[in-house]
Amino acid sequence: MCDSPKICPLVIQYPKILSFEGGAFMNVMVTGTGRSYALGYNLALRYLESGDNVIATVRKPSSDIEKLKEQYKDKLTVLTMDLTDSRSVQKAAEDLSSKTDHIDTLINNAVGVSPDCDKGFFEADLDLIPHTVDIIAVGTMRVIKAFYPLLHNAPGTALIMNISSEAGSISRCYRTNLIDYGMGKAALNMATMNLYNTFKDEGKVNIFAVHPGWIRTDGREDNPAPLSSYEAAGILKDLFETRREDFTGHRFITNEGLDYPF
Repeated sequence: MCDSPKICPLVIQYPKILSFEGGAFMNVMVTGTGRSYALGYNLALRYLESGDNVIATVRKPSSDIEKLKEQYKDKLTVLTMDLTDSRSVQKAAEDLSSKTDHIDTLINNAVGVSPDCDKGFFEADLDLIPHTVDIIAVGTMRVIKAFYPLLHNAPGTALIMNISSEAGSISRCYRTNLIDYGMGKAALNMATMNLYNTFKDEGKVNIFAVHPGWIRTDGREDNPAPLSSYEAAGILKDLFETRREDFTGHRFITNEGLDYPF
């Protein structure tokens, strides 16, 4: 990770909301969960540890997520889809709709960067940029569009959290590298605002972009980032529930719940 500091038939087969310590289990979907040391996997793990039903998506088979499936069995559903292919994403949504009637929380975490991510303008191959933007921003929109019927079916307010980055802030940009990553995250922030405007009048599906903090998403202990992916996932999980009913606040926030400039 290059990061510093609407509708198909629904067949109900998946576990419905269950009583859990005075609350309820949720159906939580997380994209980009294939690596045990990265944020998506650890978000899925945090929700599983809380007793929630998790839908984890991967681009290709992952031994890490399969081991988690062995441990949590029917509490974890694994979907394979390619975010750059609308047909692949729609097929995954149709597969899920045969197992559940709703999603309570969608966390769009999947990301990809080019081999030239760390290079500056004069060195980077600019032809690599569109693919990164497609994954981060357009891919997220494909997911939201395909899975929207399940979000709309949530018994309460459904929440979409798009994992963005401070690197996607145009007004705070200080770098001369991370061009593809920064452009992808900035585009994701714009997508978040456009979809907020699209959904807000109905008041059924809420959406935010969040900067998750500086995280050791590569799993290396010598990485200077202050947070492990597991620690960051716990912070974000707690934060998300505080914003589920907030339809009026700023749409780009930090992992501390503070407003961050677009």
